[in-house]
Amino acid sequence: MAIRDIRVDEFGQLGDGRRIARFTLEAPGGLQAQIVNYGGTLVSLVVPDRAGRPADVVLGFDDLAGYVGGQGYLGALIGRHANRIGRARFSLGGTLYQLTANDGVNQLHGGLAGFDRAVWRAAPRETPAGPAVDLEYLSRDGEEGYPGNLAAHATYTLEADGLRIDYAATTDQDTVVSLTNHTYWNLAGHAGGSILDHRLVIDAERFAVVGPGQIPTGELRAVAGTPFDFRAGAAPGVAAGVAIGARIDDPDDQLRVGAGYDHSFAIDGTDGVLRRAARVVEPVSGRVLEAWTTEPALQFYAGNHLDGMRGKAGAAYHRRTGFCLETQHHPDAPNQPAFASTVLRAGAQYRSTTVYRLLAEAPLSRTD
Repeated sequence: MAIRDIRVDEFGQLGDGRRIARFTLEAPGGLQAQIVNYGGTLVSLVVPDRAGRPADVVLGFDDLAGYVGGQGYLGALIGRHANRIGRARFSLGGTLYQLTANDGVNQLHGGLAGFDRAVWRAAPRETPAGPAVDLEYLSRDGEEGYPGNLAAHATYTLEADGLRIDYAATTDQDTVVSLTNHTYWNLAGHAGGSILDHRLVIDAERFAVVGPGQIPTGELRAVAGTPFDFRAGAAPGVAAGVAIGARIDDPDDQLRVGAGYDHSFAIDGTDGVLRRAARVVEPVSGRVLEAWTTEPALQFYAGNHLDGMRGKAGAAYHRRTGFCLETQHHPDAPNQPAFASTVLRAGAQYRSTTVYRLLAEAPLSRTD
């Protein structure tokens, strides 16, 4: 099947016979994205460098079997609730809901069979902004312990300067929802090695302090004077960002809990308004990634637990060879009254937008 700027082919077949489709989207300027409807997964994103040389900048696998059997949520859509929920439970409307625990006693990224394991209904279409894929999934009442039948939607649109993801959901019963995408990025190319020289800006003055199990304590701590200060211009000479590896192993209690960076940042600006959350530059290639979002928070994860899994073309994804910029609500929001609520009322609509803008720029100074 082919539509202008969109190709569709088969990516593989599940054990129950369901066939998984791969959608290849192309945009002027050399951007190319591939999405499969297993997990709504972004399996490839090709981006030119400053010399026009293309490279796939997202970690992933060559075939469906890699995603079905793999760990780490590479490229997948996450739901019904992104990140961790403490003790895998929450109360809503006077009822305690016990969720499936898949991270010790906690729930992580929707449970044992979250949205990353779902087969989404998918349809390609052309839009004025570029080629797109619409995805739909009905999460039944009680799935992974969540109340309500939740109709979830996600649209990937490949624009001239990046990839846009629009999320929406409705429910027939009060529930909680927080959707995100769990792509691992390496702007030197998916097999480009360490990401510690990538330079990072996070537009946030506070981050969520975590305790045992990486569950937030409820405190939003100022980043100033800590290894979590990635604000542009926070120190002399760092307008272009701070190297991810510059302070990742500092003797800091929060870095010890996360084995490095794996924390939620409270994004500056107004929730619900599309604004920049982060900017990353890979100095050698000149590739730049900006994350823009309407969400209140950004989880920055430096790939601390990648363990050498075999990815595309046999590449080994070792510790800190990919990073995540997960736009979402804060972890454990259903149990944290100080955080923005993730409650979705029956009949109401959840909406969220994230844009990953991609470009290349001239060589940068390495001066800190």
